[in-house]
Amino acid sequence: MMLDRTRKQKVTILGSTGSVGANTLDVIARHPDRFEVFALTASTKWELLLKQCAEFKPMFAAMVDAEAAAKLAERLKAEGLHTHVLVGTQALCDVAREERVDTVMAAIVGAAGLAPCMAAARAGKRLLLANKEALVIGGDIFMRAVVAGGATLLPIDSEHSAIFQSLPDDRATWGDRIDKIILTASGGPFLNRDVSTYGLITPDEACAHPNWVMGRKISVDSATMMNKALEVIEARYLFGVAPEQIEVVIHPQSIIHSMVQYKDASVVAQLGTPDMRVPIAYGLSYPDRIKSGAASLDFKGLASMTFLEPDLARFPSLQLAWSAMAVPSGTILMNAANEIAVEAFLAGRIRFDQIHTLNAEIVVSLNCPIASSIEEVVIIDGLARQVAQLTCNRLANEK
Repeated sequence: MMLDRTRKQKVTILGSTGSVGANTLDVIARHPDRFEVFALTASTKWELLLKQCAEFKPMFAAMVDAEAAAKLAERLKAEGLHTHVLVGTQALCDVAREERVDTVMAAIVGAAGLAPCMAAARAGKRLLLANKEALVIGGDIFMRAVVAGGATLLPIDSEHSAIFQSLPDDRATWGDRIDKIILTASGGPFLNRDVSTYGLITPDEACAHPNWVMGRKISVDSATMMNKALEVIEARYLFGVAPEQIEVVIHPQSIIHSMVQYKDASVVAQLGTPDMRVPIAYGLSYPDRIKSGAASLDFKGLASMTFLEPDLARFPSLQLAWSAMAVPSGTILMNAANEIAVEAFLAGRIRFDQIHTLNAEIVVSLNCPIASSIEEVVIIDGLARQVAQLTCNRLANEK
């Protein structure tokens, strides 16, 4: 879907109260001549959504939680705002596929983002994908929907945006040119922590990322490097490469966001400050470039850039990406288990070091067929969550 530069682009933001959603609104606010917010969505944070509606005046606000939606509607009416409130998960799909919408920012965390992402893809939208789980569990089914719907899929994760920016425009040539994709990882808050103390890590420690400001679930994933495992799987589908063509390197400074090594041994990389507004601005304006609000990279101020091989004893979750891709529906199992495990860790039910134990057990213990439809994805996801909850209960008793 090509941009029509003669009019403002109408944007729906799925998950506007999260960090990516808030950064998207920040970029949009800098370009009122180019973008107009059509709809905003959230799960429960109605107070923040109210503030966003007051500033951006979208036509629709959709909330998953009915009680939160009622409070939002009441306050909008009291303040004389004319945003219409929609309720339920179906409402997210409705504002994603709405014919007046040009661009959909998919910033919902977790498998809950799959259905509205599919709706946007099938409707041929310009889909800015910050929800990596849609590809992790949807895989080829999701990519076929993108093609069938004539959608434009643009990655927003800093790593995948970097890869996209480092590739030639002609996708048909990628297979002939690419040797491998190199995803960079900061190493998170525990890059140098004694592994023997991992069982003592608290949720607040796991959420204290040294470079990026993110939500708690993504922050924990970064601390375990499950976030990078999810990104490996996402890269496999986004760029059509084999699992063995994807490599991960630790780069603590988060200046090089990822790289593409070509068959002639040359490497093309994208660099920048660690600010999500950069890939967001690129996705919103592609193929143009607009001001993002991020600080420019000062090469003279860089003390050094270092690169390390990932320590799989420290980050066993990373290797699980390749293991899951080798198992039928393994990526669905891995993602479902991880969402249950992280939720349990944040609630204090299991230890930090038990997150990987639970994830690995679900991937190897469940024997599921290859999902051939979204309906089958949902069934497998639900089964994995049920077993993961039982496993979590067992691990909680072992704390």
